[in-house]
Amino acid sequence: MVHSVSGRSVVITGGSKGIGKGIARVFAHAGAKVAIIARHGDQAMAVADEIGHGAMGLGGDVTSAKSLEAAFTEAAKRHGGIDIVCANAGIFPQAALDEMTEAQWDEVSDTNLKGTFLTVKAALPFLKKSEQGRIVITSSITGPITGFPGWTHYAASKAGQLGFMRTACLELAKYGITVNAVMPGNIITEGLIGNGEAYIKSMEASVPLKRLGTVDDIGHAALYFASKEAGYVTGQTIIVDGGQILPESLEAI
Repeated sequence: MVHSVSGRSVVITGGSKGIGKGIARVFAHAGAKVAIIARHGDQAMAVADEIGHGAMGLGGDVTSAKSLEAAFTEAAKRHGGIDIVCANAGIFPQAALDEMTEAQWDEVSDTNLKGTFLTVKAALPFLKKSEQGRIVITSSITGPITGFPGWTHYAASKAGQLGFMRTACLELAKYGITVNAVMPGNIITEGLIGNGEAYIKSMEASVPLKRLGTVDDIGHAALYFASKEAGYVTGQTIIVDGGQILPESLEAI
């Protein structure tokens, strides 16, 4: 267990459910001061109460610079600054390319890619003051490495996050701030469970470890990037997928 985040202030966007909730829980159990930002503030507060350990929930829209600035200012005020930001908020509605509207493309790009930029920008004044400034982006294997029908907008946004990361880490290195990304494979979340057991079984069949990942698996990867021990690691990615991207075909496993 990484203990060097104990007492550190961490802000997690999109933390009211799914992977974000898992990241928040892992950090809280590691002793961090957790602030969860979600579009629906009541949901963020409910998750904070569920997690405990002094976690707090705040309303904030990652597509709005003004909204994020207010949320980060409040988090810093209540937790004595900000050391770590997990840019996790993201959406993944399916739409075939020949039917996708401009509005659908913009909605995904604004949340996933622009939202990452605005999250980092809102956090920077506080991260620059920290002795352990860390930025952890939740990307995906979809886009940077793999593809899936119906997700061209999502895939483009997730690949774009890695391009953002590689240049941002160069600009922010002078402040001692590191920027890294976690790339999840198939992870069990509320939305996935809703697709039914048959769907989950079919996904498990493509994973060498024969199971889907948990949100805590992603949380522990993010925890490493946020740690003091990872202070010399920047501009890097960790794939957390149970080996999913490795087989040439199902026959290989």
